[in-house]
Amino acid sequence: MKESLSYEERISQLRLTKQQHTLEKQRIDGTDGYWDIDDKGIIPKPEGFSFIPESNHENGDFYGYEFSGKNYQRLLETHPVYINKVSALAGGWMHQFMDVRIPKWNPDISYEHLHELQQKYDLIHGIGGAQHFNVDFELGLNLGFQGILKKILIYEKKDNGQHTDFYTAEKNVVMGMLNMITRHVNQARVMAKEEQDLVIKQNLIKMAEVNEALVNRPPKSFHEAVQFIAWYVIFATMYNNSGAGGAIDGYLYPYYEKEKKKGTIDDERAIFLLACLLMKDNQYYEIGGTYADGTNRCNDLSFFMVEAAHRLKIPTSICVRVHKNMNRDLLTLSVKYLFEDKLGTPSFVGHKGMTEGFMKNGYSVELARVRAKTGCHWCSLPGLEYTLNDIVKINFLAIFDVVYKEIINNNPSVEKIWESFEKHLKIAIETIAKGMDFQLDNMYKVLPELVLNLLCHGPIKSGLDMSNGGARYYNLCIDGAALATVADSFSAMKQRIEIDNKLTWGELDKVISNNFENNEVTRLLLKSVPKYGSGNSIADEYANKITKMFTKLVKEKNTPAGHPMIPGLFSWANTIGFGKTIGATPNGRKAKEPISHGANPAAGFIKDGTPTAIANAVANNQCGYGNASPLQLEFDPRMAADEKGIELVSSFIETFCDMGGTLLNINILNKEQILEAHNDPSKHPNLIVRVTGFSAYFASLSKEFRQLVVDRIVEGL
Repeated sequence: MKESLSYEERISQLRLTKQQHTLEKQRIDGTDGYWDIDDKGIIPKPEGFSFIPESNHENGDFYGYEFSGKNYQRLLETHPVYINKVSALAGGWMHQFMDVRIPKWNPDISYEHLHELQQKYDLIHGIGGAQHFNVDFELGLNLGFQGILKKILIYEKKDNGQHTDFYTAEKNVVMGMLNMITRHVNQARVMAKEEQDLVIKQNLIKMAEVNEALVNRPPKSFHEAVQFIAWYVIFATMYNNSGAGGAIDGYLYPYYEKEKKKGTIDDERAIFLLACLLMKDNQYYEIGGTYADGTNRCNDLSFFMVEAAHRLKIPTSICVRVHKNMNRDLLTLSVKYLFEDKLGTPSFVGHKGMTEGFMKNGYSVELARVRAKTGCHWCSLPGLEYTLNDIVKINFLAIFDVVYKEIINNNPSVEKIWESFEKHLKIAIETIAKGMDFQLDNMYKVLPELVLNLLCHGPIKSGLDMSNGGARYYNLCIDGAALATVADSFSAMKQRIEIDNKLTWGELDKVISNNFENNEVTRLLLKSVPKYGSGNSIADEYANKITKMFTKLVKEKNTPAGHPMIPGLFSWANTIGFGKTIGATPNGRKAKEPISHGANPAAGFIKDGTPTAIANAVANNQCGYGNASPLQLEFDPRMAADEKGIELVSSFIETFCDMGGTLLNINILNKEQILEAHNDPSKHPNLIVRVTGFSAYFASLSKEFRQLVVDRIVEGL
């Protein structure tokens, strides 16, 4: 038998496998070969594999506990085995359970009473939205898969038949999980017998032993704990695309610490295991925060996660929590690799803004401290809180468009438009609130949270889905979008019509109605008004007024059923879709062009715009209740080429977070490279960008979405 590969060589092979899978997916998946979402870990299906679920509806779809549970069990029991022999972890997913669920909502459960206003204001209402909350991995690690099954059986017996469908479905899911793991144990043993490389052979034997242990008991070793997380990531993502890793350096550290003291693991082994975990899916993991009592959570694993992402060099979503007592070496290393690798990883969450903001909803500081980064721009209490975060959005520009058309031929003024904007925004928020109540009343009848329920504290005990009473806390989040587009539009009208008298309302409406055709001079006149982010401008005042108005309207009352709501500012990937429904606007934007991104000023808001100007604008427009208003920045890779540059950027991040900033995403790209990759993605197939809150291969994005990223990056450098 020959000598084997080093950890570094094995990681290189894993990276190549990831890149090959991505190229294959680009050829066969997505829309015209592209997809504008997180870089998910799904791997190509083997030829001939298909899954057809059993239906309980005349439309051919399936709904509710019984059929969701038994269909998912059958998928797990027939899903192909996947083992990459250079990885330390078994498993992979090749089929998205939700792919077979079209339409995704049960047509018999109608919310037609909300349709008119949802369509009028182009609302992303969240009805039918799955996951978007965080599980408690510590709970799962303590129980293991058999312990979870035992817990279900115990509470099913206590339930006395009140929630039979719920418990049966949960049992089906866990039995399917155990079956899938067992099949991987058997396959790893077969592969080990055939393997000639001694180290790889031992790796496959160890893989079989680790997974056999997980079939029978909770994880005891660090390797077993990481494999448990990997399996849960696979099962949850395959079920409904959930992505919530939480504070991984906290819940995994006891396993590492115990083995480190015994001398049964070294740092290189730990880093390799974490790299194998990051291969499974682009999950969101937080590192470097605090425990509930305020003590620093940063430990060796915090550094190992950053190191693993650095060595692997694929899209990952690690986030460093920045606070005043943090280990600054972790921040320095993170910034160093951010510039060195140019992967858009890690991002940075502001502990002060997120913690103090969440406390304003009436929660203790202890709870606020452990509310972990869970998705693109948001946090949740692990295993306790249902949020709907990032899937409920109000397009401020759609509200503005309704108002503009209502007022423009009725003796218009900026003040009248502003007053009507507030009135319609309030109606839109009330419509969203009713829709979220509808979601909580009915989602479990469509696709219950059968996988995430297992690692949450309420569902198994109560027999209730997390979406329907099983959570301890309900904080329903609403994001506002198009802040800069609307603020700049108000400013342009105020400046050019009411202050400068360079346009009349009639002239404005004529050029907007004609989409500025043959009137570029007027468009540039409007566009040249000082924009949000330029500092002390009329647009800055309007941006702040919009943020405060939106926050007040969301927080002034709960949903009709009494659930609290939390405001934030974030557009995610909806910038293009939101813009397509709206005609030309007073800020010089042409019809159907994208809206502005998140809380950021519009691209090119000032000539030679600095990161400081953008950061000040975003920091001053935080809603302030624990739902983020992220800052998206693009830096030239030469900026932090030395120790002084790294220190400068680290201080910039700390200052933004100290100002109350909630989240900071950074891209490191130069104009020439991004333009070349945009014109011909094949020239840079492995180029990775942080798109919004997520990172992805640039070549996997559609041309339209690449253009959006290009505009932002080119204008920002």
